[in-house]
Amino acid sequence: MLDREEDILNNLVGRFGFLKDKGFIARERRIFLEVPKEEFMEVISYAANSLKFDYLCTITGLDAGDDLQFIYHIANAEGVVLNLKIKVPKSDPVVRTVTGTFNGAVFYERELEGLLGAKVEGLPKGRHYPLPDNWPEGQYPLRKDWKPEMISRSE
Repeated sequence: MLDREEDILNNLVGRFGFLKDKGFIARERRIFLEVPKEEFMEVISYAANSLKFDYLCTITGLDAGDDLQFIYHIANAEGVVLNLKIKVPKSDPVVRTVTGTFNGAVFYERELEGLLGAKVEGLPKGRHYPLPDNWPEGQYPLRKDWKPEMISRSE
């Protein structure tokens, strides 16, 4: 039953040799791959356009100490979810927007900016989301070092 997952993973590793030993199948319909940041746009574009992973389920962001990690959960029509994880240094948390491939990414990417302090290059300008418009600059509530006391109570 895991033949399709193995075929997908082998296709990606065959196309992008740098993914060798960077992926695994967690269970039926769940594939995980760690992708170098520099190669991420090429891999996600290939998965969407050539392998028909054309549904963006969500983007998960987390604080991993010195790095921020972002997992792009994309699915195909068969319900197979490909989870592409990238790491960026917390000191320079810059990623490119995927809105050119997945229109619905805009809100997820705004969450990465507002909640974790990522800089999403190419993201169209818009209001803060999901934080209020008067949320203080430089305060990222999903970072491990953030404390509620860091914002003024008068805000």
